[in-house]
Amino acid sequence: MGVPVVRIRVLVVDDHRIFAESLAAALAAEPDVEVAAAGSGPAALRCLERAAAEGRGYDVMLVDAELGALAGARNPAGARGHRAAVPAPRSGEAAPVDGISLVAGVRSGRPSVHTVVLAERDDPRRAALALQAGASGWVAKDCSLQRLLTVIRGVLRDETHLPPALLTGVLRELTAARKHRTESEQLVESLTPREREVLRCMVAGLGRKAVAERLYLSPHTVRTHMQNVLGKLGVHSTLAAVALARRAGVGPVDLEPAGSLGDVVERGSQPA
Repeated sequence: MGVPVVRIRVLVVDDHRIFAESLAAALAAEPDVEVAAAGSGPAALRCLERAAAEGRGYDVMLVDAELGALAGARNPAGARGHRAAVPAPRSGEAAPVDGISLVAGVRSGRPSVHTVVLAERDDPRRAALALQAGASGWVAKDCSLQRLLTVIRGVLRDETHLPPALLTGVLRELTAARKHRTESEQLVESLTPREREVLRCMVAGLGRKAVAERLYLSPHTVRTHMQNVLGKLGVHSTLAAVALARRAGVGPVDLEPAGSLGDVVERGSQPA
């Protein structure tokens, strides 16, 4: 009896159906690769969830850098060989998720899945963002199949793969991002302890009335603190202050102990 082949389970996520089907077919021809394809970010998350529930999680996810840019290209495709159909978004589903956001979400929710971004063009800034989001590689869509297989097998060994031509630009972008974070941290350190409390409340999405109730201050005093926070951070809006705070690593205040929180404003995640 021969030695059983250990299959690498790959999920291709691309809303260009022809490309996704062609790539899946090429990868499925490899004896140790099993492939499925998803036509959107939400569909990919459903595939990951279903596979995990079945105890057959994916090893590598290949994500289109421009995911979500196409419209009307997410119809189901018939399964062939090892490939699954490209799932269509459900009725009422959220708007398409872009590639970098999908990478970050999978990195957070399913860290065992290695992600590689497939791009039509070299873009040092986007590649740096992908690495910061948790991607293990950035590969040109027109690369050879052998090159892509090398990257897939490499990321499973915890390697990071970038085209040599992108390396200098990506390092420059990562250095700039680190400097930007340091500057944000310095600005936050200029705040008084009370102003930092107010900033954490702002990060949590609390409005002025809720902050006043939480910190046992008058709304007028909270307004003054908020103005001081914006001034010291050098920004002109609460949204910009929250984004800067996130870059500096400032988390939201814990909402659990508070009683009545008044006008709580729910926000999506701000860029880190």
